[in-house]
Amino acid sequence: MTDPRTEFTVPDELNGERIDYTVAKLADVSRAVARRAIDAGEVKLHGNPPKPSDRVASGDRISVTLAREAERIVPDASVPFEVRYEDAQLVVVDKPAGVVVHAGAGTTKPTLVSGLVARFPEVEGVGQEGRWGIVHRLDRDTSGLLVVARTNDAYSALVDKIRKRDVTRRYLSVVSGAFANTTGTIDAPITRDPRNRTRMIVQQEGRPSVTHYRRLATWQATGRTLLSVTLETGRTHQIRVHMRAIDHPIIGDQAYGRSGGAGDPGRPWLHARQLAFEHPIDNTPVDILAPLPNDLSDSLKALGDPDDGEKADVNGDAL
Repeated sequence: MTDPRTEFTVPDELNGERIDYTVAKLADVSRAVARRAIDAGEVKLHGNPPKPSDRVASGDRISVTLAREAERIVPDASVPFEVRYEDAQLVVVDKPAGVVVHAGAGTTKPTLVSGLVARFPEVEGVGQEGRWGIVHRLDRDTSGLLVVARTNDAYSALVDKIRKRDVTRRYLSVVSGAFANTTGTIDAPITRDPRNRTRMIVQQEGRPSVTHYRRLATWQATGRTLLSVTLETGRTHQIRVHMRAIDHPIIGDQAYGRSGGAGDPGRPWLHARQLAFEHPIDNTPVDILAPLPNDLSDSLKALGDPDDGEKADVNGDAL
């Protein structure tokens, strides 16, 4: 058994949550275990012992000591991903759909972290235990770009940039229905669904959540629209929840939308297309684009020429 002390920074997606729930999510333990750790004084919030009902804020520092078996990530070079940018401090990887970013409850398959440790062994020890190098996440069935820290200095700076919304995260998505307007903003708070903790919902008591979108192309006959979507905040499932909230669910999204029909790629039509930020160490601009994977390219081909707009934008630099 080990008795490790781990430091966590509360991400935006957990802003306003109870600390027992937050510790459970960040330390990847049950809520009961998190409560016992809090009651035993094994959890510190800004250096002080909290109550289980205390609320946390984005950027809060939490220190957790849990007696548990050490779980070393097993490197696995077979995990697929492409490297789109690389230097001594960080890498930007292109994750395929179907790959889980890091281990969690119910995860048995090799993860992106397993693949990262195999290719970049220095990431082990950077950031959170078991989530080495991971600065932000993508859903299992979302493809596209993630920035990964190779040093602790880069990790701290990148986490801070995301917290301050200094990282541009832009996606491509095909959704149901047509839009009368060319651009729009969805400003709707998101929280966890109390009836199903694996899902998120729009609710007034939720955390502030803002999504911007721009219409790229429309297929009137099939009721499909290609969007460029930019995150201002980064809540769990944010784009999927917001699109459902305005009655334009992402096609192929069985959890929040509907599957089947024209252009359905067999998974949510959502691709993290662009990451742009100032380098965390030398402040030089980093601006990376990821090409569409084959399943999404094939989906656009199946839809044919749009009635309005230009789907060719997805293969160029302009979004």
